[in-house]
Amino acid sequence: MEYQILNTSTCLLVLLVFIPTGLGICPSSCKCSGNDRNVDCSGRNLTILPQGLQDNLTYLNLSFNQFVDLDHQLTRFTNLRTLDISHNWLKNVPAHLPKSLWELYATNNNIKVLQKLDTAYQWNLRVLDVSRNMVERAVLINNTLSSLKFLNLSSNKLWTVPTNMPYNIETVDLSNNFLSQILPGTLVRLQHLTSLYLHNNKFSYIPDKAFDQLSQLQEITLYNNPWSCSDNQNIPYVLQWVQGTAARVVGAPCADLPWPWASAAPPAQPTALDSSPIIKGTKAAGREASAAAPEPTKVTKTHKQFKAKEASPLATQSPPALFPGTDRPLPRAPDGPQEAAATRTILVQDSTAGNASLAPATGPSTTPMTLSITSGMPTNYSKMPQSTTTTFRKEEATPSARVPSRASRWQTGLLCLALLHAAAVAMD
Repeated sequence: MEYQILNTSTCLLVLLVFIPTGLGICPSSCKCSGNDRNVDCSGRNLTILPQGLQDNLTYLNLSFNQFVDLDHQLTRFTNLRTLDISHNWLKNVPAHLPKSLWELYATNNNIKVLQKLDTAYQWNLRVLDVSRNMVERAVLINNTLSSLKFLNLSSNKLWTVPTNMPYNIETVDLSNNFLSQILPGTLVRLQHLTSLYLHNNKFSYIPDKAFDQLSQLQEITLYNNPWSCSDNQNIPYVLQWVQGTAARVVGAPCADLPWPWASAAPPAQPTALDSSPIIKGTKAAGREASAAAPEPTKVTKTHKQFKAKEASPLATQSPPALFPGTDRPLPRAPDGPQEAAATRTILVQDSTAGNASLAPATGPSTTPMTLSITSGMPTNYSKMPQSTTTTFRKEEATPSARVPSRASRWQTGLLCLALLHAAAVAMD
């Protein structure tokens, strides 16, 4: 009988010891659910872990407390999937976290460095959020975070985009940092990346080919960065990439500013000298017209031709000029813009014809010459003669058609006076 009582007492003792753990007793300062495996101890001003937490927890929320150090205190929760230690006073990610973690939230702490051992061998980790800390350097080991899909390092003090990010990552938030550079190869293997947030940083440009391997990218934010829009050497890459990517770009760089290197030089406007039918002989012959279609009010020049069989002082005459051998000035070019091609040929007497009476005539004093000038058609074309091409050729002079000049009449008079004087002397 006593033996039975002893056995019964022993069984009751065992039950009293192990039933609380098996049934799951929730700590008094926490809220529990799901057979006490989901524990919420947030906002309790805790500085140490509460008593009575089960080892088989799957969810533990310790946020909004006053924890300073949790190193080695969470290792025993080998079934833990989600851990929230946000809004505490932690100076580093707790050491020796259970390898069963899927999600780790450590926002708004005093973490300054994300060491490689903080996340090493977290094979199952899918979400890592260390935003709103003071992280200046983040060291990751890509081959030990093979399941990581979401990385949030926003609102820290990073200067360089972290290297060795896991290859299978899909979302990276690096906004609100001091990022100014992307080291070569940083984003090369992130072929599964779909969302990249880089707004509110210090980027002035993006290095060449930095985004070329992001084939699955669907969204990227680039606003609130001090882009060097006038840097013709470095800024063109990101501008051209933004134009060609299929991803949604929020805050395209230099969107409101013109591209200084892309603006073509304005076409040269014709000068007043170009619109005149008399051009200088030093101008290049055969200049082609501009390929762009001009406005109706602008000068259109299709061809200019200046051809003379003999060299003459006409080549550099400025309008209006009096030619030797004619008492008419050259007609001025009609005022107004020129719209079509026209050709004029003007009679020019040889420069020696004006002095023909001062020397004995040894032959024809005129030389055939053709002067052809092609320029724009005046706008008052309908008021001008229908034929705008006239050719004057110097013909051979004949005695019957020649009109004595004033110098020859004086010479004849002097000769007569000399003959009369000689006759008077002979009579005397």
